Amino acid sequence: MSTLESPTQPVVQAGSFLTLHYRMAAPGGANIINTFDGKPATLSLGNGELSPAIEQRLLGLPEGARTTFELAAGEAFGERNPELLQWVARKLLNELGDPDERYSVGDVVQFPTPDGLGQYAGAVQQVKAQGDAVQFDFNHPLAGQPVVFEVQIIGVL
Repeated sequence: MSTLESPTQPVVQAGSFLTLHYRMAAPGGANIINTFDGKPATLSLGNGELSPAIEQRLLGLPEGARTTFELAAGEAFGERNPELLQWVARKLLNELGDPDERYSVGDVVQFPTPDGLGQYAGAVQQVKAQGDAVQFDFNHPLAGQPVVFEVQIIGVL
């Protein structure tokens, strides 16, 4: 007669491939992203798909776990960096995109990384009256803010 050992439940580890539902909320509870009402997300820990602070909180959670945690102001996406408020000359914007583009405060503009392989975003803060330069904020929109993160781990590989 043989005995079958019950398999141990997989837990989230560095490099784990995860299937999960998650909700990220800003101060005041407004959803930034919420997958609970749709298709779950899949991601690989350590690939930069989530902030390191959020990934750290996922480590050790067992498959099937559902939990909510709060990240203090600046913990999830860093503190606001005043050096990331930068003026960009209209000439450069014309070279990178549509010369007829009109920029308004609040617009989010995608810029190519120096190697041309990726992109990063900047939010328009000001447009000079003569239109020869636009000030962008290249901080993450949630930099310096607390974040609530709710997660349900569906699968761990």
